[in-house]
Amino acid sequence: MKLKSLLLVSGALLTGTAASAGGYQVTLAGQKNNGMGGVGVGLSLDQAAMFYNPGALAMVRERGVQVGVNATFARSAFVAEGGNTQRELRNSVVTPFNLYASFGPAEGKFRAGIAVYTPFGSTLKYADGWEGRTALTEIELQSIYVQPTISYAITDKISVGAGLTVLAYGAVNLQRDVPLPDSFGHIELDGEAERKVGFNAGIFFKPSEKFSLGLNYRSKIDAEVKDGDVTFTGIDPNSAFAARFPNTKFSATLPLIATTSLGIGIMPTEKLTIGLDVNYAEWSEYKTLEFTFADPINGSNTSVSKRNYEDALTFRLGGQYKITEGLTVRAGGAYDESPVRNGYVTPETPDANRVSGTIGASYAFGKLGVDFSTQFVSISKRSQTQSQLIANGTQDRVAGTYKTTIVIPGIGLNYSF
Repeated sequence: MKLKSLLLVSGALLTGTAASAGGYQVTLAGQKNNGMGGVGVGLSLDQAAMFYNPGALAMVRERGVQVGVNATFARSAFVAEGGNTQRELRNSVVTPFNLYASFGPAEGKFRAGIAVYTPFGSTLKYADGWEGRTALTEIELQSIYVQPTISYAITDKISVGAGLTVLAYGAVNLQRDVPLPDSFGHIELDGEAERKVGFNAGIFFKPSEKFSLGLNYRSKIDAEVKDGDVTFTGIDPNSAFAARFPNTKFSATLPLIATTSLGIGIMPTEKLTIGLDVNYAEWSEYKTLEFTFADPINGSNTSVSKRNYEDALTFRLGGQYKITEGLTVRAGGAYDESPVRNGYVTPETPDANRVSGTIGASYAFGKLGVDFSTQFVSISKRSQTQSQLIANGTQDRVAGTYKTTIVIPGIGLNYSF
């Protein structure tokens, strides 16, 4: 038996698939931005600039604190090649969140802040007895990124900023069935990632009140699990082959990829703001996924699975309009290229090109405000055949067709001082 599992050691808690970007990347980082198609690199909207472009933080007029939470509702289905039975994923609701706080002199050029967010992940629960049960039955991820940030306005038109991206906490629980001669056993992999540090840096340029430009780079972090638990159940300890499946330890590494983003802001009037972002994700770093086991499982201490991801682009467009002094409305959309090649789709990341539409609104009560957003994500139907899997050497996954749609409502509170 060759292990067919994918370990994702960091990421937001999501249902169905990564909610807002290709692969297992997630961009639910700011409630205002969520309502505008996810734009933000070329804008200085609020404290969420710490995620989208730390260079813009110094241009945010108000100091403040904000917190946001999202809920993901996914409808995902799979039909095996040559079959007509549709397998629905089991439903679950999860809530990725974000928290930002910025400080500095009211009239000064300097801002400092702290950000907490969840930029990667994928959580799925397949139907009992589905055709890919020996590849995956369930995966659940948890992570927290913490980013201390500084930003400085060199002039009244240009500012720079940077922050340390700390993988403060990451955990995974992955499960699948194990084929036996006359039944199925079960394997569970459970582990925590080591703390790792990267960086997030950007520059922001606003030559006039009607135009702004931003450039952002977030570095890769190699998330590592070095002492995870492998547990087998449902295997008769007295059977002849029980010794081939010992409870043991595992280690694995997953690249949390780097991204480069360019953003433009256009302000035709004092009430209208439009943003356009282009994101370049360096997914080609993800070539293989390898597990190393402390004790041999079915005669082997390693399990290697091909990924061969491609770099991918994301295009985002959104805007907001201030209707009254308190009420602002938003809308936007995005197109994400999938980094997953044909014949390399896994049950853990049944990814495809995706189109999303967003709406949102804010209402301010003096210094206190509330933000609402909703995203509608349609992931294109994605099929792969057994002949493709054989040609690519990727028989550790299942042939068939995946389709997913996701609705992601969110709410946030903000306080300015």
